[in-house]
Amino acid sequence: MGDAALAKEQLLIAFFQEIAPETLDDLRAKFPRTEISTVKLKSGETIPSEVARKATYLVTYTNLPNPEDTENIKLIHFVSAGLDHLIHHPVFRETAIPITSSSGVHGPPIAEWTVMNWLVASRKFAVTYEDQKKQAWHGSFGRLQGVHDQVGKKVGILGYGGIGRQIGRVAQALGMEVYAYTASPRPTQSSRYDSGYIVPGTGDREGRIPVSWHHGTDKASIHEFLSLGLDHLVISLPLTPQTTHLLGAEEFALLAASTPPRHAKPYLTNISRGKVLDQDALIAALKSGELSGAALDVTDPEPLPAEHPLWEAPNVQISPHVSALGVEYFPRSLDIVKDNLGRLERGEDLINAYKRGRGY
Repeated sequence: MGDAALAKEQLLIAFFQEIAPETLDDLRAKFPRTEISTVKLKSGETIPSEVARKATYLVTYTNLPNPEDTENIKLIHFVSAGLDHLIHHPVFRETAIPITSSSGVHGPPIAEWTVMNWLVASRKFAVTYEDQKKQAWHGSFGRLQGVHDQVGKKVGILGYGGIGRQIGRVAQALGMEVYAYTASPRPTQSSRYDSGYIVPGTGDREGRIPVSWHHGTDKASIHEFLSLGLDHLVISLPLTPQTTHLLGAEEFALLAASTPPRHAKPYLTNISRGKVLDQDALIAALKSGELSGAALDVTDPEPLPAEHPLWEAPNVQISPHVSALGVEYFPRSLDIVKDNLGRLERGEDLINAYKRGRGY
């Protein structure tokens, strides 16, 4: 493909916010032979025909064109990792346009969010924070009750993808044992290799961090994993029909029953989607003490209504689906686009390619 052809190609960014001028400057530097255009739309709004028909590549989150307006589009890239919010759109079902996600860019910020919540809970940060606001100095040994560190703790990561691998890397640095769970078996070292996008210097590309790997899509396999005596369970799964309400009362009870002697009850972290959990069962498990606490960046529904009982559940820490945010997010997502445009030109497999029929 020559420079003349490339000069006619257009990368369209359809987003619900204005793109900062400095980001556009970075984009033009990143894609010097491609015209960059943007359109600001409401969430979920259809991209107008006159705009979509000019696009060669589309970067979006919630906005897609009608299928009849996609004849010139060679690639659609989503700035999210999960695509569950749009997989029923006609563009997914009626076209064969390659679709890619931003899986992998979330690892560093979500791993930091995860560990932050672990430490806020285990070091009882909220207590000292409230004391600081009151200008009260309570340094007695009585405050040590229940305070602990993470060395030797077992963390089970349900969904050992890009996010799970960075959580595993940071957990290992804290002295924890990492147990990985994937849907398909990974019996060999080569099968554990992560071929998706990884932020340089992060993650577990080779898959060498876990002390053991587990797999399956049936309840028996999940239950076996939950019976390992885990101190932490991290949920890092895509939302599919198979994973909806994957964990409920039975699973929380099993997790609690496997707690090692003299250990606190398991702590649950969910950074996937709220619907992966039976939320009523989660509230009950927190109230009963089957779970020592939970860090939730996702809920069901979102936004979580002000009067919802989850807000008042004991030892729960809730954030409004923001664990992945940071100034690095968009540039990293566009690094995937840049890589894939080169792969398209060379006829190579795309990274983070969406597989129609699997839901991710």
